Amino acid sequence: MTTQHAFNPNFLSKPVFTTIDLTPISSDPDEDWLHPVLEMFRPLAIAEPVKEPRLYLIASTFGEEFDSQFSPEPTSAKDLPDIEILVHNFIHVAVEVWAGRRSASQIQSSCHYSVFAQLQRKSGKFETVGRVRKIHISQPLDGIVEATVTVRYGERLRVVAIRFEGLDHRWLCTALEII
Repeated sequence: MTTQHAFNPNFLSKPVFTTIDLTPISSDPDEDWLHPVLEMFRPLAIAEPVKEPRLYLIASTFGEEFDSQFSPEPTSAKDLPDIEILVHNFIHVAVEVWAGRRSASQIQSSCHYSVFAQLQRKSGKFETVGRVRKIHISQPLDGIVEATVTVRYGERLRVVAIRFEGLDHRWLCTALEII
């Protein structure tokens, strides 16, 4: 006995998908390994060694040339005092210097001489002492700290960018800019 099929054009056309919705079945990555037999075949987790932060080896020289024996020595952050306390104290003094209420020489030991000269030029630039609002500190490399500080002057907000480098076993401000 033979069966004859009538010609149907729908058999020749391919299905058309307009969208595919993928929904996760579970958020547990170990869900496949919960069966007791499969537990024997679970791949071993590879413990990656903790990487030490790389020390920033090139100090800011501001165009100066040093003899190799007397050049500034980069220092790791773990060998330096707490940077948060230094940034808080430094910005409060800098804001008072800009208002003309304090001498710039009070933070001279924490500044590179070019930053100190710039700080002296801007002394008395503002009529009032700004109020420090927020301080954000980041450490892109070991021995380098960059901080952004929001300071309110009356109704206006200003931003201060500060960069400290660990040099010769102390933190040294190598950039200070108010925007």
